[in-house]
Amino acid sequence: MSLLQQFHQSKIDADANKAIKLIDGKATLYKRPRSTQWQVRFKLANNKWYCQSTNTTDIEQAKANAVYIYQTVQIKTEAGLSPITKTFKQIAKDELANMAQAMTNGIGKRTYRDYTFAINKYLIPFFGNYAIENITAQLVRDFEGWRIAMMGKMPMASTKRNHSSAYIRVINLAKEKGVISSTRIVPMLDSKGEKSRARPAFADRELEAMIAFVPSWIEKSYTTRTRLMRILCGAYIEFLVNTGIRHGTEALPLRWKHLQWHWIGEKKYLRIWVSGKTGPRYLIAKNEVIAVLEKIMLWHELPYATLDALIEDKLDKLIFRLTTGEQISNMENIFRNLMKHSELMFDSGGQRRTLYSLRHTYATRALAKGVDIHTLARQMGTSVLMIEKHYSKITPMLSAEMLA
Repeated sequence: MSLLQQFHQSKIDADANKAIKLIDGKATLYKRPRSTQWQVRFKLANNKWYCQSTNTTDIEQAKANAVYIYQTVQIKTEAGLSPITKTFKQIAKDELANMAQAMTNGIGKRTYRDYTFAINKYLIPFFGNYAIENITAQLVRDFEGWRIAMMGKMPMASTKRNHSSAYIRVINLAKEKGVISSTRIVPMLDSKGEKSRARPAFADRELEAMIAFVPSWIEKSYTTRTRLMRILCGAYIEFLVNTGIRHGTEALPLRWKHLQWHWIGEKKYLRIWVSGKTGPRYLIAKNEVIAVLEKIMLWHELPYATLDALIEDKLDKLIFRLTTGEQISNMENIFRNLMKHSELMFDSGGQRRTLYSLRHTYATRALAKGVDIHTLARQMGTSVLMIEKHYSKITPMLSAEMLA
């Protein structure tokens, strides 16, 4: 082909790819750069542009497809439906990204962590592949039953409220994006449930029995890795019950640099910087924690002669990790194994014990020693109202001798 022929051919191609007006100029047929298929675009009632591929390179077929797309969108809009179809998972992923960005920028709420867990653990696995507009009341009822099966119990009111709030955030984002009409009513999750009960604590004799059982439990480990995990779990248990710190979110991220000495006259106390639900705080650890940390220091073979030297150096390494450097995420499962073998899984009322029971044990023992609820609330990073709610019934019994 000569240069002149090439010029004429390119002009023909350019003319063929020019935008074409359809339906009295309401829709435009066009091609994107480096695309062979025709696209159609037009404005919606809310003045936003709607674009979609006609899925063809043939101009006549593209015109017919474009008219069909336009008419379909108009029918959906008039019926109060969104022309845009997205799955629950697609919108949920966007909301997760929004919350993560807010947390990174320091403007996120503490509840975002709970919402993130609820979306990933329960909402996406069940609703994920459904289009938002196809969520029905029956589907929501099916979710309620599925969740009970997944959790193995009836969810508490606080759990249901958390899941409902996370679900509402996804639905609201779908409305903001125009995926569903702002006036469309989407069935909501039930936010009512059983009132939460305080976790079962360990009586002093049970706590002593558990700690005494740990060495033999470690010796019965069936692999080297299991042994390492059990050693770490044993230290973790003693740390939790002597600090009242929250398992997981507060305890697992702790680093050696978060430890400090707090001096009152000639006496020193171990102070720990913690970031929790109510924001960052310092707590004072019981003296027993010092021996626990010294054992971990030796187990990790850290190059320090004393815990004092380690604290002074502000070492930026995780405390609760294996000697391999790995931090384990299944501490709850390891603790459950200990409860099973030590026959301490359930309290006298039949409630199953978890790692959170150690925090409850700390609070119960502190109240028994006469620590006032205001000091205890600050120490544990919670409100006085929550302390009163969970422990007001047992406080008179703990102070029986003083009250009698």
